[in-house]
Amino acid sequence: MARTRLPTHVGFIPDGNRRWAVGRGMARQDGYRHGLDPGRRLYRRCVELGIPEVSVYGFTQDNTRRPSAQAEAFRAACVDFALWLDREGAALRVVGDAGSTQFPDELRPFVERRDTPGIRVNFLVNYGWEWDLQGLAQGRLRSHDVRPLELIVRWGGGRRLSGFLPVQSVYADFYVVDEWWPDYRDEHFDAALEWFAAQDRTLGG
Repeated sequence: MARTRLPTHVGFIPDGNRRWAVGRGMARQDGYRHGLDPGRRLYRRCVELGIPEVSVYGFTQDNTRRPSAQAEAFRAACVDFALWLDREGAALRVVGDAGSTQFPDELRPFVERRDTPGIRVNFLVNYGWEWDLQGLAQGRLRSHDVRPLELIVRWGGGRRLSGFLPVQSVYADFYVVDEWWPDYRDEHFDAALEWFAAQDRTLGG
């Protein structure tokens, strides 16, 4: 793929894990662990291309209302992925309500951490847009060090942001992949980048 006008910050919404599992005769919660390898491959593709910052939806505060087996499964998958990112040398920050019992204890060391020179990764875990904006009462967003997004890619066919970093997303271009997240291929992301390069980003000007 030609490296023309790559975005400086890309957001990823990896949706469709449960539907993918059901379509293969599995329990809904089994889909989350099958989303781990696609996440690793996508991260490595971003490193290869030299994209400096990415934000990834892990799970939202709303997601925690799902049945307990599903909540346990997506929390475990998020822990596995975050620890893997740390081993890979990512400049990782986990963004979400760490004061909640829904927040995995294993990820607490990453709530304010960004102490490596690697690609900046904002991993949204137990994240809620209202929780984020409530930080303004203390003077700043709770996601204050997350930079503006230029491109958001969503798998699973949904045409909505689902509360994904609303302030940083205001001028982001939005690309939808109809395939479910566990079926990720690098071609999905490459197509999104080619589409992005063709957009007229006037940013209101």
